[in-house]
Amino acid sequence: MAKKDRYSAIIEAIFHGRYESGVTHVEFAREQITAASISLGIAPPKNLGDVIYAFRYRKPLPPSIRATAPSGKTWIIRSAGLGRYRFVLVTDIPLSPNPNFAITKIPDATPGMVAKYAFTDEQAVLARVRYNRLIDLFLGITCFSLQNHLRTSVPGMGQVETDEVYVGVDKKGIHYVIPVQAKSGSNMIGRVQIEQDIAVGTAKLPSLVCRPVGAYLASGDIVALLEFEEDESEIRVANEQHYKLVPPESVTVEDLVRYRKRLSGRV
Repeated sequence: MAKKDRYSAIIEAIFHGRYESGVTHVEFAREQITAASISLGIAPPKNLGDVIYAFRYRKPLPPSIRATAPSGKTWIIRSAGLGRYRFVLVTDIPLSPNPNFAITKIPDATPGMVAKYAFTDEQAVLARVRYNRLIDLFLGITCFSLQNHLRTSVPGMGQVETDEVYVGVDKKGIHYVIPVQAKSGSNMIGRVQIEQDIAVGTAKLPSLVCRPVGAYLASGDIVALLEFEEDESEIRVANEQHYKLVPPESVTVEDLVRYRKRLSGRV
């Protein structure tokens, strides 16, 4: 059985083995991955955690699980302690870029050597964001990259990972922590990742204001940045901008006139 089919079969067996109509959460332990594999007659994955990771961050839950969610709701998997997890029913709010959003041209300052040799698409996104100071532009504060690929533990969640963490300061002296998740192509940032980023910011740097950001690299060197906020236990998009990285000469007078019109329209 292919890996993705095996993972789907295992997670379906775990969910449907404990799910009852009308419930809003379903708890299970990591050990049940092995038990579900044996009951299905397939070899348990060598890395049990990869099954959970796949459905939390890389792909949607199987259709048979999603079909049990009422209209306007969806299932996610949250950590529930060491080696324990919980399917939770939440409001289905899209956290993806708006394809019709206006685009702003930015002279591309990414070093050619970096753009050429970035190992992964996500690294390419982070490099473009960093070298073009897009977090500064997007949030309107002065920001500095603090750490890449932060892996740490958070009380009640266990181990979590954030692609990059920035710290920033505004003109009033307020300090910020900005966790950034990067995606490219059809990959989307999940609600669980944003929840974890907020938890990391508040747990590790509690005196700073946490402003989680998602960075998406689309076709044509367009970087879409989304700022998220937690509103009554829901994750929502608070701000969005799309930047197209271009050679300096590609930013025309007409472009600058259009951007000034945007500013005057906000006054």
